[in-house]
Amino acid sequence: MAIIIRLDVMLALRKMKSKDLAARVGVSEQNLSLLKSGKVRGVRFETLAAICRELDCQPGDLLEFVADDL
Repeated sequence: MAIIIRLDVMLALRKMKSKDLAARVGVSEQNLSLLKSGKVRGVRFETLAAICRELDCQPGDLLEFVADDL
């Protein structure tokens, strides 16, 4: 099972740069980059809510569940 992060897609749809989103949300560009690449093990709801507010989207627009093939 995997959670796929679609933050890069939403940024492109909103024509926003990661740098700008990081500043608006109050996280470092490095942390946002790690989130975009899926290299984090968790994200605070507060951070997720701030990202959704700035991108005018829902958490489901950013996160996708993909089941493992068994």
